[in-house]
Amino acid sequence: MTTLFYRYLHTLSSSPPSKSSIITYLTQTLDFPKPRAVFFVNRFSSTQTNPQSVILFLKSHGFNLTDIHKWVTKSPQILFSDVEKTLKSRIHFFQDLGLTGPDLGKFISKNPVYLSNRFEERLKPCVDIVKRLMLDDHNNENLIRTLRRCNWVDIKQPVVRVSANVKYLEQCGIVGAQLATVITRQPRLLIMSESDLKELVSKVLDMGFSIDNRMLVHAIYTVSCLSDKTFERKLDLFRSYGFTKDEFLSMFKKAPGLLRVSEAKLKTGIDFFVNTVKFDREVLVRRPSCLMLSLEERVIPRFKVLDIMMSKKILKKMPKFLNVMWLPEDEFLEKFISKDRNHAEELLLAYRCGDLLLQRE
Repeated sequence: MTTLFYRYLHTLSSSPPSKSSIITYLTQTLDFPKPRAVFFVNRFSSTQTNPQSVILFLKSHGFNLTDIHKWVTKSPQILFSDVEKTLKSRIHFFQDLGLTGPDLGKFISKNPVYLSNRFEERLKPCVDIVKRLMLDDHNNENLIRTLRRCNWVDIKQPVVRVSANVKYLEQCGIVGAQLATVITRQPRLLIMSESDLKELVSKVLDMGFSIDNRMLVHAIYTVSCLSDKTFERKLDLFRSYGFTKDEFLSMFKKAPGLLRVSEAKLKTGIDFFVNTVKFDREVLVRRPSCLMLSLEERVIPRFKVLDIMMSKKILKKMPKFLNVMWLPEDEFLEKFISKDRNHAEELLLAYRCGDLLLQRE
């Protein structure tokens, strides 16, 4: 922050600034072209507004000068807000949602226009709509997360668009907790154009999902996170291991989150299951969620334990690894690690360090 800005704040504290002093600040400190600075001053400055009261009000709520400087840089009209009629109610609105202190400062720094004249017409009605959708939202955590990740300001008629998109998703059978979850994870669904949202849903339906499929919402979320190029890359990855497109889509229908797994993890997982565990490809087609498990923390350590137990003849027969992977932690420890006290320490060590096998490979 420059010395001129501090001098400007000092001037505010002693007397209302003149238009010329505000123009000087905007041009010299914020590098605004003079015509733009003059435009803002002429448009927003009036005898009814006073930048002094704005600055003092914001400081009284704990906002530091760095925050205020950022806001004024992005949205100069804040300086000319009416504290009593507009600014106070807007700050209190966010505080009532649970945004206070540094969190509120960061939130407004990202979207300072929320304190401007677009608040009543754009943001507040959208917040009211989304808030009604959130279920069991403790301290408005999901609502705030959604607000932070969604750009409500730069779209035309956001209230109309949000309302229409919510209605369309509900028509697709995505209601209640499912709707709250998907918009929290992907707020962009709320502000996409209606045609884009319908195209997205249509794409998912073309992959074999139906409106009454409980996995539809997960598929919509996944596809909304992927570009067409990324989707095709992952299809090519599976094809390189001999999977057909139909098998790939079948796996996606059973576990839509599969395609949110990184390509590196998918490749490592397929390699391990096919080449080390010796799974037939059909096993992964039936249970694609195997590829979503943590190799380092679950799959490889458990396989290593079974491998040792077989080599030491602690086990007479190799258990079905597909079932072993899904055992709860305490059940796996009891059934295998504690099975033979003479080898328990060795098995536990192998279990805790099993992921080293992956690192060596």
